[in-house]
Amino acid sequence: MVAGLDIHTLWRGLIWPLARLLFLVSLGIMAGNLIESLNWTNKLARLARPLIRAGRLSPVTGASFSMAFFSGVASNTMLAEAFDQGRIKKRELVLANLFNSLPRYFLHLPTVFFLTAPLIGAAAFHYVSITLAAACFQTLAVVALGRLLLPAASGDFHAAGGKENKTTFRQGIGKAWKRFRRRIRRIAIFTVPAYTLFFLAGRAGFFGMVQKWLAAHLGLFSWLKPQALGIVALHVGAEFSAGLAAAGALLDTHSLGTKDVVLALVAGNVLSTPMRAARHQFPYYAGIFPPATAMELIAASQGFRVLTVTAAGFLYFFLA
Repeated sequence: MVAGLDIHTLWRGLIWPLARLLFLVSLGIMAGNLIESLNWTNKLARLARPLIRAGRLSPVTGASFSMAFFSGVASNTMLAEAFDQGRIKKRELVLANLFNSLPRYFLHLPTVFFLTAPLIGAAAFHYVSITLAAACFQTLAVVALGRLLLPAASGDFHAAGGKENKTTFRQGIGKAWKRFRRRIRRIAIFTVPAYTLFFLAGRAGFFGMVQKWLAAHLGLFSWLKPQALGIVALHVGAEFSAGLAAAGALLDTHSLGTKDVVLALVAGNVLSTPMRAARHQFPYYAGIFPPATAMELIAASQGFRVLTVTAAGFLYFFLA
């Protein structure tokens, strides 16, 4: 039973965030469609050409990689259009989504850094370095996997991208608008119910129960000091900022050292990210991609991220 759903709560928790999400998704879709319509894919892909060629990836993946530095929605829209049109296969779609981890990381880096630095000081550089190393490793791993799994022809820019036909800006706008109208209807059909369902589940306490359960079963991290386990529990059971605040207090009182705090934040990151990603990513992923494909992409992305962050954390544990 969901209690306390008045107009103010619905506006603040559901209607306004959903409207904002749909607006940002619409901007991203229009940008992605315009790039496709104006045949700018190859131009954008040139920015990542060495990695694209090494990984036998297509120009669409390269363009998506470049666009992901500015807009994750536009980047995913380009991949979805290419997948729908058969220009990339499922295998490359999954790899492309993993490949974009590095630009997605840089897109959110300023927020993460300026949140962590005031609270934990120098430890912020250690934590950010670990997560950056994980994102770089994931991108390089995708290049290696593409080299193994994709045919050599997909790395040919001209063969994969085709000839760039001249399109005026007015014609490009027209094509982009037609694609936008078709895709925005689909996004609304899937995103609005999915976002509403996740909102109601949150109000009913489902995500809180899952996070509390994770916070209460931290035996896997018994190698951390007891005070550090408190940081992990707050990171998982509350918010990232709560874990940071606790970490800052423990650092200030010299109850924990920098290494202990950084490892606790990494552990909390590993435990909390998959749940939060599913909660926040799925509503708009399900509008851009088919729902089953959206789940596959999120699962692959978060699974790979957990592996790389864990690996980077282990390296820090032994080398720091």
